[in-house]
Amino acid sequence: MTTGFLSLILHAHLPFVRHPEYPEFLEEDWLYEAISETYVPLLFVFENLHRAGVRVRLTMSLTPPLCEMLVDDLLRERYVRHLGKLVELTEKEIVRTQGTPFAPAAQAHHEHFRAVQNLYENVYRRDLIGAFRRLQDEGVLEIITCCATHGFLPLMRYESARRAQIRVAVRNYEKHFGRSPSGIWLAECAYEPGIDALLAEVGLRYFIVDSHSIMFGSPRPARGIFAPTITPSGVAAFARDVETSEQVWSSLVGYPGHPNYREFYKDLGYEADYDYIKPYLHADGVRRNIGIKYFRVTGKVDLHHKQPYIPAWATETAAEHAGHFLASRQAQMRHLRTVIGRAPLVVSPYDAELYGHWWYEGPQFLDFLIRKIHFDQDEVVLATPSDYLQMFPHNQPQVPSASSWGAEGYNRVWLNRDTQWMYRHQHQAERRMEELAQRFPTPPSLLVYRALNQAARELLLAQSSDWAFIITNKTMVQYAEKRFRDHIHRFTRLYEMLTSGAVDEDWLAEVEKRDTIFPEMDYRVYAR
Repeated sequence: MTTGFLSLILHAHLPFVRHPEYPEFLEEDWLYEAISETYVPLLFVFENLHRAGVRVRLTMSLTPPLCEMLVDDLLRERYVRHLGKLVELTEKEIVRTQGTPFAPAAQAHHEHFRAVQNLYENVYRRDLIGAFRRLQDEGVLEIITCCATHGFLPLMRYESARRAQIRVAVRNYEKHFGRSPSGIWLAECAYEPGIDALLAEVGLRYFIVDSHSIMFGSPRPARGIFAPTITPSGVAAFARDVETSEQVWSSLVGYPGHPNYREFYKDLGYEADYDYIKPYLHADGVRRNIGIKYFRVTGKVDLHHKQPYIPAWATETAAEHAGHFLASRQAQMRHLRTVIGRAPLVVSPYDAELYGHWWYEGPQFLDFLIRKIHFDQDEVVLATPSDYLQMFPHNQPQVPSASSWGAEGYNRVWLNRDTQWMYRHQHQAERRMEELAQRFPTPPSLLVYRALNQAARELLLAQSSDWAFIITNKTMVQYAEKRFRDHIHRFTRLYEMLTSGAVDEDWLAEVEKRDTIFPEMDYRVYAR
């Protein structure tokens, strides 16, 4: 008998990074790494399981910026070139490492990149969105949307800006997947009361929050975080389970920190002889991550004392961890069923890029876990939030509390002394975009229409939560600050052109070539 339901949710997102003005660009590698290490491996796992008759049922959010990049011809072509160089390098690595403890890892890397190359070119025909869409159409995945550019809704001052983030996202989803989304991943799981009403306006049925949003909501939840609550607008809120998050996510006590797994932070791009690796770096010759890694985590030691990575050991460990995860869920659900009086739902959301990119063996773990759920037991059943709502349509009304899934649970990661300067510019742009939408209910010319749509794109791109996140975490700070300033500058110039009645068509055309996101844009989404 079914004891409970497990809802695995993978949040696939990258900021919109596209630089046609350069022949190659470091931050574009974020997309290429995610395709090779996460998106193609996940597709391969899900398709193989489905063909083998294994029941697969997961939720994935594919954010609008990611969808737009995956269908972009320029980025597709650059990715193919990037992948070809990796296949060439791994062929050399098989020869170079022959007779050393690193030979098995070199062989595994070559087989991996060759398989990805074949799948991307010959099976998926460079159309990963189409591959994900087919899995949804076949009932394997439930794909949900996200805020248009991963905008942090509680830090937007104007309701028109919040509404635009949601409506642009839904329209973009419909373009890519041929249907309306059932749910939404609010960027950073950031919620405050009232946002649910904007979701209801476009027919969204549910969203994801962190656990304290429901635990501290009003009234207190009778079933804790193991059943959804229904907001005043009728949209369901599902809360993240803390236990499953820590088991998989944490690098300290979670599975990815096991000594047998591949060490992320030691990469051939930094360790190989410079003259040897230089042809596989960018033209500037600066060392960077290549994606070929020869060491395992080993233990709590510094990066200079790591042992060789043994792929077979890692695979065995992934199988053991999948068994442990399932046994933990069985015990958890047996207890919860007696407490809440019905089959509980354990919601386990993760960044999709954890599986493969950060935790190289993550896709293998999912493969083993889904097989074990299907073949080895009948207590735990995979289900999406929509599935659970269909089985249990009557749930407790509640107003969830303001929250996010960032450090400390609220807004500090995105609003702090390093990022506070951004919001006065963002809020001014939000006000001005609403003003433009009201001023031009019907565009007087095609040129003005283009400029208004591009202004909307620039505002949306400036609102990406990724820029503040990067600045706070002090990773690619210079790039994040420049992106925010560039989009605010372009928006401001467009605003001044539109209000003065003189649009520089040549400059507009150049900006349109760079920031191509949302070709379906209609700026009137900002009208009050």
